[in-house]
Amino acid sequence: MSDVRAIQEHMEVIGADGVHVGTVDKVEGNRIKLTRKDSAVEIEGATGSHAGHHHYVSIGLVAGVEGDKVRLSATAANAVEIFEEEA
Repeated sequence: MSDVRAIQEHMEVIGADGVHVGTVDKVEGNRIKLTRKDSAVEIEGATGSHAGHHHYVSIGLVAGVEGDKVRLSATAANAVEIFEEEA
């Protein structure tokens, strides 16, 4: 896992396949909160409804921080499948 202290607001979150997953709103504990505007993201292979609320990605999925991008160890479709949703 990469140094999560390098994760900043407005960084792009991408899957291991380079596909856009979301945009960082902020880091909350051991999760990355994605901006609401990315909550309706359409990713090929993903299922379910993700519109209208914030989603969270586990810090444990972070493979690295590269410039202004947070790269995950999972593909975008897999990451979307395991989003944690806002309560």
